[in-house]
Amino acid sequence: MPSIPEEALVALGPAPAGFRLPLPPVFESPEKERLHRKAELAAAFRLFGKLGFAEGTAGHLTARDPEHPDRFWVNPFGMSFRRIKVSDLVLVDRSGALVEGTRPVNRAAFCIHSEVHDARPDAVAAAHAHSVHGKAFSSLRRHLAPLTQDACAYFEDHGLYDDFRGVVNDAEEGRRIAAALGPHKAVILANHGLLTVGRTVAEAAWWFISLERSCQAQLLAMAAGDPHEIDRETALAVRAQTGTPLSGWFQLRPMWEEVIAEQPDLFD
Repeated sequence: MPSIPEEALVALGPAPAGFRLPLPPVFESPEKERLHRKAELAAAFRLFGKLGFAEGTAGHLTARDPEHPDRFWVNPFGMSFRRIKVSDLVLVDRSGALVEGTRPVNRAAFCIHSEVHDARPDAVAAAHAHSVHGKAFSSLRRHLAPLTQDACAYFEDHGLYDDFRGVVNDAEEGRRIAAALGPHKAVILANHGLLTVGRTVAEAAWWFISLERSCQAQLLAMAAGDPHEIDRETALAVRAQTGTPLSGWFQLRPMWEEVIAEQPDLFD
């Protein structure tokens, strides 16, 4: 069993003797890992639907296939986030060929995610949706400020793509987005919305959910007055505790447990 990272132990308070924090699972075969990634992907779609992140046919989450890293699983074009099941997910390769699935893929999804996965081999998953506060904040064409403890997870760890050119219909636009993302966990897409990545599907989904809420908090604070930023040293210290891949994965656990209890059909 892998050791528990120090940042997780720091967050743990009084606990029963012998208690062990859950860690991202390790799999014996790519088949089992594939099934798990697809389950987390379907659950993430259900959560995004539940949280109101859907906007017509816009929005897509992807998970790299564990056996074929040049392929990724994605939602079918035009299907409600609230209805997506494991069996609905579509597999596409780097060339744009449909490998598995009976429905088409959103062209923007392919143009963006193929380039992001290509540029970031460390990223298992990527999430993008047209959530309301992410869209509103993106129109400011600025980075998120360290106004709250939660926002510190993104401090100096998110990019800004400030060259909106309409609906993403070509690979070159996807490459520019991937370049703006750089090595970070997130990128704000000007006049468009948010995009996040992670080493697990759960991590990418959590960063998106939390970033959306942090954008909302900053918009509210700016509307109310002149918010005070957290100093750089403190913001970096908080990021070291709350902005790690393990933290992103673990933060989604309560939502994961909630959605699979409420909607077990997502595993079908």
